[in-house]
Amino acid sequence: MSDATGSPPKSAGTRGTAVGLTSQAGEVACILNGAAGSKRAIKTKDRLAELFSGHGTKARVLLGRNGREITALARRAVEDQCSAVVAAGGDGTVNAVAGVLADTEIPMGVLPLGTLNHFAKDLKLPLELDGAVATIMTGRIAHIDVGEVNGHVFLNNSSIGIYPWIVRERETEQRKGYRKWVAFTRASLSALKRYSLLHVRLQLEGHDDVEAKTPFVFVGNNRYKSQGFDIGQRSALNEGQLWICRAPPTSRSRLLMLTIKQVFGSAHVPDLEIFEAREISVRTQASRLAVATDGEVILLESPLCYRIRPGALRVILPPETGNANRK
Repeated sequence: MSDATGSPPKSAGTRGTAVGLTSQAGEVACILNGAAGSKRAIKTKDRLAELFSGHGTKARVLLGRNGREITALARRAVEDQCSAVVAAGGDGTVNAVAGVLADTEIPMGVLPLGTLNHFAKDLKLPLELDGAVATIMTGRIAHIDVGEVNGHVFLNNSSIGIYPWIVRERETEQRKGYRKWVAFTRASLSALKRYSLLHVRLQLEGHDDVEAKTPFVFVGNNRYKSQGFDIGQRSALNEGQLWICRAPPTSRSRLLMLTIKQVFGSAHVPDLEIFEAREISVRTQASRLAVATDGEVILLESPLCYRIRPGALRVILPPETGNANRK
């Protein structure tokens, strides 16, 4: 599959504002994904407080059990005019915090404590806890784009079709006690048994309407790489474009391969139909459908109205490297 455009990526991180939080007034709120009272959450909470204290900052470390609680805690931090809000968890946690901070002046820090941490990797953030905290305290602030579907923000991607069903099945399997990857495998096999195609109509400016059957439609916040050793990563998060992929009808075995590639962020699928746009409308025959946004599943009304929000989110990047410019 070739790149959707021939334009080179913008230079990484040359115009971010070089201000560490050690020089900022106000409290840092750190929102940790975890159940209050659990041994692991308490241990991580204490460790985070210790690391921030080592940089001369007293961080308010808060525990949120789910997306709703994490969103509420982020809103409270905005109301309290914290100098920064730190999302400590996986991509779902980061997404929940970003949805509150978008279009505010409060920057977001990221502590990648999830399984895949796609967003943190695209920003070239340290994946170990000590380095990630140090980046938040000494890094620079830059503006990046966010994607939106029917008012819901996403930082990585959103999709409809088979993948949201796999996510739901995986959560069911995890509640039964299976580990995440075992649960994912069982969920994938279960979803494939009930595999059916979506009938979609894609409407986007500058293109003829596309009406077709497909196993899934994938919408990325900016362009994903499709060649070389960095397949599935993004070289920039400030190009102001959605990256849209539609998969063709295919067999169950090939669909499983496509789904695994989507989970790991790979874009190297030769027969996907690819578009770039600032906005796109996706209509289906169903009035409501399951939509995955950064690994979380929500029910939304059709049509799905996707748009890019250029420079809407301020994020903290490493002092010398990163993937976003200030716009």
